[in-house]
This record gives sequence, structure tokens and C-alpha cells, in this order.
Amino acid sequence: MLRLAGWSIAHRKHVALGWLLLALGVGALGRAAGTSYSSNFTLPGSGAQRAADLLQRSFPSQAGDRDTIVYATSSGTVREPSVRARMSAMFAAVAKLPHVTSVISPYAPASAGEAISANGRIAFATVVFNEKANELPVSAPERVVQAARAAARGGRDPIQVQLGGQAIENTEQEGFGVSTAIGLLAAIVVLLLTFGSLLAMGLPILTALFGLGTGLSAIALFTHVVDTPNFSSELAAMIGLGVGIDYALFILTRFREAYRTPGPAFEDTHASVVQAMDTAGRAVLFAGTTVVIALLGMILLGVSFLYGVAISASIGVLLMMLASLTLLPTLLTFAGARVARPRVAGARSRGGTQAPSAAAGGVWLRWSAFVRRRPWAIATAAAAIMLLIAAPALALRLGSTDAANDPAGQTTHEAYELLAQGFGQGFNGPLLVVVEHPGRERATLARKSGGGGASHAFVTTAGLEALRRAIGAAGDVASVTPPRFNPSGDVATLTAYPRSSPQAYATTQLVSRLRARVIPPVAARAGMNVYVGGVTAGSIDLAAVLARKLPLFIGVVVLLSALLLMVVFRSLVIPLQAAVMNLLSISSALGVIVAIFQWGWLGGLVGVERGPVQSFIPVLLFAIVFGLSMDYEVFLVSRMHERWTHEREHSRAVAEGLALTGRVVTAAAAIMVCVFLSFTLLEGRIIKEFGLSLASAVLLDALVVRCLLLPAVLHLVGERTWRIPAWLERLLPRLNIEGALPRGPAPDGEQDAGATPA
Repeated sequence: MLRLAGWSIAHRKHVALGWLLLALGVGALGRAAGTSYSSNFTLPGSGAQRAADLLQRSFPSQAGDRDTIVYATSSGTVREPSVRARMSAMFAAVAKLPHVTSVISPYAPASAGEAISANGRIAFATVVFNEKANELPVSAPERVVQAARAAARGGRDPIQVQLGGQAIENTEQEGFGVSTAIGLLAAIVVLLLTFGSLLAMGLPILTALFGLGTGLSAIALFTHVVDTPNFSSELAAMIGLGVGIDYALFILTRFREAYRTPGPAFEDTHASVVQAMDTAGRAVLFAGTTVVIALLGMILLGVSFLYGVAISASIGVLLMMLASLTLLPTLLTFAGARVARPRVAGARSRGGTQAPSAAAGGVWLRWSAFVRRRPWAIATAAAAIMLLIAAPALALRLGSTDAANDPAGQTTHEAYELLAQGFGQGFNGPLLVVVEHPGRERATLARKSGGGGASHAFVTTAGLEALRRAIGAAGDVASVTPPRFNPSGDVATLTAYPRSSPQAYATTQLVSRLRARVIPPVAARAGMNVYVGGVTAGSIDLAAVLARKLPLFIGVVVLLSALLLMVVFRSLVIPLQAAVMNLLSISSALGVIVAIFQWGWLGGLVGVERGPVQSFIPVLLFAIVFGLSMDYEVFLVSRMHERWTHEREHSRAVAEGLALTGRVVTAAAAIMVCVFLSFTLLEGRIIKEFGLSLASAVLLDALVVRCLLLPAVLHLVGERTWRIPAWLERLLPRLNIEGALPRGPAPDGEQDAGATPA
């Protein structure tokens, strides 16, 4: 780190110019290439994936995404000739659009009248694309929306036309520029309050903007290489902006401290930069590496959908860390004296004594003394608070929310309401049952013409008809459509409509019941392979897979982080304490989102309806929060360990470490909370869950865990905190994150005559 800091200072003009050229160059490439978001949503071995693979192989015209065009008349019925003519013309036009393989009209004989409501005022057509929604270009569903809206505007009688489905959802994605701007504004306010200087405030913001801009452009290029979901940029921006400003804040605070403290670096800009990088810079490198490890650990889950998310977020954090370690020290050498010049410099120079440290203000000194006097009471109260907030997490239900949770006014929400009104909520989440007749005689599957159109006779085998009857009688099934056959007649599809909504627990139970008890006996008698697939079943399978693999992921990330902490601090207590407390922070954040998003507490304030927690939220939350919690753990414990190394008095080291870092840790947490909360202003439910869960986790971790529980527990453990068996210490490599330069100042009132000079 000393060599990197020295090189950045010696070549400061080249470093600054290099970052400028890098940001402009990568940005130009990103704009020229554009983005190619897609999600390789595969779950090998799951029922939904087997159904999708079979359709792709044997019935490709039915393998793509299925969206709906829902329409309603204010007077009369949808069967009236004028309405039928207008809508049929629109269906024909949509069927000719790129990436559309077919449109199943409610007027076709194959629909058997099941796509028209009982009162005749609401109907829906099914649009079948040739690709899954995550692989379709956004232009494909956008053309469908335009054609449908044109039909609604034409004619004398008004027809309400709305569209639903995953592909249509992709046309309603919103940008995150406003939320990012609000997060930056909040960070500016916090930095101004922390440093009291426009220039000191500007350096972390400028560093973060360079890192964020370069990172987002790199992610745009990355989307052409690896399948990346469309919310990855928002997530990377959210995390990167928070950690980038925080890393710069920690380094800048240590720089100002070194500049103001009598010693080799006193009022020497270059020496102060080197000392800041040799201490806080090492901690930033360690903390940033831990965040990247936690994020990349998601690849262990084996869910390809998350690969792009993990790598995108890692790119954002990595570039923010590099900007903090190279660009920030360069900027400090240009403006360091004006950033760090103390307001009472003259008094210090004249008196020749050390003034109170700004980082260890009287409030934090008194607070650390308070924790030192009452460790049992504070540890008990803090643990009780965290456990109480985490309690709702015991009721966590993973799943995927349906369009009922989309913002009111969006076409997907309106389509959901129309379908629920005319047919029941389950028509918003049909189950696609795929049937294969391997090696069987197919003469009974005779049809008048090829394909799966309206001219089919739909003569079925007894086994296929028995399957349809069994599914219809399974309970919680509203209806089952007649089968549609592929040209060779060996694969058929049926669509089963549940009575319950896609996100309802009853639908999850129905899918499990069909797969475990209803379908197997019929399939075995008829010699068929039967799979339950579709978007709803795929979401249920994803939740099950993530729930099954989450313990392995947690174990690997916690173990790697614990090993790193053991190597750095030569302690058994610190890794154990960090693992337990970080898990406590994550559990509390899960408790918050369960209470708000699943139970609906304060849901109106956030702008969401009740529903399950998105299945991949706990995975991402763990990866991100565990990494961010390690940031605060490292910055706080490294100062405690630094004081312990110099003074060998445990209680004093813990109290001084808290007093020296409490102010900057809470300021950093305030910045992160503001940045994360700004993303709850977006309409998307997923990004709201991300923003609120991360904000609550950081708030609780910084205020309750780091400022209350951690110091109280370390006071109770005593000097055993820093002990490790001699044989184990000899085996461990050495990593120094505290630097080799003189230690920082003691907090107010703590420097005595016998202390080692600063």
C-alpha cells in the first residue's frame, strides 16, 4: 500500500489524467455498444426447466413467453360483430410482428369459449413469443403494445385494452437517474455536516462519480458477454455509490487526522496522504475485497440468473475501491492543505500541544465511556432489540409477486385487475402442463391439419383425457384447456388455471400437489412424461432451489470472511463475533422487509401491497450486507486493535477505538442509508425491497451492532479478544491492515504522560 500511495503521489498528474481518459473511453464504448440485458433463467433438474427444455426441443412454437392482451367493453359484449372484427384484425396484425409465433384468439374454437368471461364483457388473447421474456429484445413486446393500443383507439365504441406478462413488464422498466441524484444530494448534505467544507465534501463525491460512471459503462459492455438481468445496473449503482463515498470518507478522515496530529505528517500533505493510505487505505482494500468475495459467492448457488447480478455488482464495488485507492490520494495531493488545514492550526503551532481530535469528539468519548461502564446492560438491550426486529423473519415466505403489486396505472396492473374481475385471480398465473408420449403409437392423435390451430379435431388418448380430468379435479383449479399438439404428435400442452393468484401460497401448494400426487399415477398408467411448467411454476421452483442452496452459500462466505479476519487480527473471538453479529444484522433486515412487504405493515407509506418476498432477495441481501457489515467491522476493530497493539490495555483500546471511529462510521452509515432509501422512490417492487432492506441493515448494523453490541461484548470478553493459540498463529500468514506509520491521536482526555508520543 505504501508503494501504491507513493506511486500515485509521484505520478499524480498521470493518475488523474488516466482516470479521466478511462472514464471517457469506457463511457464512449458503453454508449456505442448500448446494453443487452437478458436473464439466462435456467434451473437444471427442476420441473419447470424440464418442461421448457422439452418444448424448446420438440414444440418450439410454444416454448416462448406467453403474454396476454385483455380487453373489456363498457356496453354490450365482446362477441358483438363490431368488437370481434376490430379485435380479430388486431390479433392478426400482432401475429405478423417479429418474434411473435402465434396469437391464440378467444374467438378460436381451440379456446372453447374459456377466454371470454361469463358476462361476455371481458376476454383475453394469448400472445406466444418465440423466445423467453428475458431473451426477447424490448422492441418485440413494445410493438405488441403499440398495436394493441391502436386497436383500442380505433372504432366508435370504446374498448379498454390492457396487456400483461413478463415481456410486457420489461417495457415498463424505469430509469434510476432521479433516485441516484437524490442519494447524491443526501450524501452531500451528510458530508458537509461531517467536514464543514465544500472542498472536503467534493472529493468523496468526485471520486465516487468517477468510479460509478466507469463502473456503469463497464457493466453496459459486460451485458454483451454474460446474461445480465435488467436491474443489475440499479443494484450496482446503489451498492457502488454507497461504498465508494464511504471508502473515500474513511481515507479522507484519516488524512485530516494525520495532517492535524503533531508528528512526522503534521501539516505535511504528502506524508499525511501516505499515512492515510497506509492505514485507512489498507482497511479499504480489505473491506472492498471482502464485499467482492461475498458478491461473487452467489455463483456457488449454481443459479445462472444470479451470475450477471453478482459480477455486475462486483465490478461496481471493484472500480469504486480502485478509485478510492488511486484517484483520491492523487486529488488530496492537489488540494490536501485546503481540505485538511485545521481551524485552530495557529493555536496548535503556538502552543506546541495536541488539540482535541475532530474524529474523537467529546460526544463519542462520553459514549465510549458509558459503554465501558455498563457492558452487560448494553449488550443485553442491543441483542434484545436486534432479535425483536429479526423475529418476523421466522415467517419469511419466498416467491415472486404478481402484477397486482405493479404500480396502479401500469398496463400490467390493469390487465391483472381485468383478468381477476372476469375470470378469477388464477388466470394471471396459468400453469403450462407439458406432456410427452415417448415411443408410443400416435394414431389416436389424428388431426385434420398440422400445427396446433383451430382446425384440429383434438382427438386425445384416454390417458391424456384422464390427465386433464385429474388436474381439473385436483382442487383449486378453475379450468384446464384442451391440449395442443406439436406437428409430430408426440408432445402436447395443456394450460391449467388455478383459482388462487400466482403469488398465493395456495398456488405453491397446488403445484406441489400436482407434481407429487395428482399427475404421477395418471402418467404412469398412460406411459407419459408430464411436467408442470410456465412462469408461475418456474418462480416456485426458483424459490425452492435458492432456499435449498442458501445454507451452503452462507457457510462458504462466513467461513472465508472469518479466515480473513483471523489472519488480520490474530484472534479467534473477532471472527466469531463478526460472523454472529453480521448474521444478526442480516436477520434484522429480513425481519423489516417481511413486516413491510409480506405482512403489509406501513406498506402504504412505501407504496407496496402485501406479497411474498422476492425469492432472490435474501441471497443478494446476505451477500451485500455481509460485505458492507465487514466494512464497519474492519474500520472499527482495526482502530481498537491498533490501540491494543500500542497500549496493551484492552478496555481502553476498545473505548478509544469506538471514540475515534464512531463519528465517521455513523456518518458513513448515514450516507449509505440515504443512498439506499433513495431507491425506494422507484416504482419497482424489487428495487424497493433492495433499497429498504439494505438501508435498514446498514442503519441497525452501524448504530445498534457497531456502536452498542460490539464494544459491549468486547469489554465483557476482555483480553481474550486478542488471543490465538501459538501453533495456529505460526500457521497463519500475515496481513497488515494497520500500517507501519505512527499511530493516530488519543481521544480527548485520554492522552497521559506515559503514553507513547503520537
